[in-house]
Amino acid sequence: MQRWRCLLGFGAFACGASPGVGGPSGSTEGSATTSPDPSVGTTVGATASTTAMTSSDPDDTGAPADCTIFPADNPWNQDISGLAVHENSAALIASIGLDTGMHADFGTEWEGAPIGIPYIEVPATQPTVPVSFEYADQSDPGPYPIPADAPIEGGPDADGDRHVLALDRENCRLFELYAAYPVDGGTSWTAGSGAIFDLRSNALRPAGWTSADAAGLPIFPGLVRYDEVVEQGVIAHALRFTVSESRAAYIPPATHQAAEATDENLPPMGLRVRMRADYDCSGLASEIQVICTALKTYGMFVADNGSDWYLSGAPDPRWNDEALHDIDGITGAAFEVVYTGDPIVGG
Repeated sequence: MQRWRCLLGFGAFACGASPGVGGPSGSTEGSATTSPDPSVGTTVGATASTTAMTSSDPDDTGAPADCTIFPADNPWNQDISGLAVHENSAALIASIGLDTGMHADFGTEWEGAPIGIPYIEVPATQPTVPVSFEYADQSDPGPYPIPADAPIEGGPDADGDRHVLALDRENCRLFELYAAYPVDGGTSWTAGSGAIFDLRSNALRPAGWTSADAAGLPIFPGLVRYDEVVEQGVIAHALRFTVSESRAAYIPPATHQAAEATDENLPPMGLRVRMRADYDCSGLASEIQVICTALKTYGMFVADNGSDWYLSGAPDPRWNDEALHDIDGITGAAFEVVYTGDPIVGG
């Protein structure tokens, strides 16, 4: 079964714009489908090593100190500052937009709705609930530990992607839904698709499968989060961004493509982009400087179809939206594509 993502449109799920800092974004994220073993789900593949993400305060949830967001040798935690520049980097960057500015697709609120993709941390004792999926053949059937009041992307009345993310650090599991709607007050849920990730594993999703994201990647590991940026002053993992046009191909750890175009100058899902080492962020807000450092060290993955150079993050009422606007002046010219493998066509 092939599921086309938002850029093409499909079924009953209309891809909605998620509001970015300072107003609505053109983001068209949506759709998904998922993994082989419903009891554990799947995760993301491996390469070189760095420090994996950990809880800023494990005692808050009783989480074991060794539960990181994927192992240290996982691609999300890979330092790519020394990788070779892709031979087609210039054309790939140009197709995304050489003069197009970045956008922080996260922040505080816009028109009463949180800006960004929210998540909730749940304890190991969180009751699980059944979830029925439109695309059940590629979704981990669960059940899922989703609270009745779990935050939904765009708010409870949103008509966009409606992602729901639940992180269980005690069991080291990540649960993600796309197009999620509570039923009977949250005693059960419906969703377009769902994925369960074992955070101690580097296993990939099946070839050709999506997740709650177009590329078949987990969403949470790629979010810009307030606790990392402001409280810790460091992001030690890759980030996630969208492009308006992608190629019908993917590069692992992505497992799914989301387009019909075959132009080799268009970015495939899973393409890894790095900020140039010589790009000067010193005059920008401190929040953006932290992001710049992460982009130079870990880069960011093409994860979905949406607006070009829209960087994903989690909403938080403590964000300084004005400071986040400093990212707007960073254009595509600040980036280069690194080589992490040849694209897999189709799927």
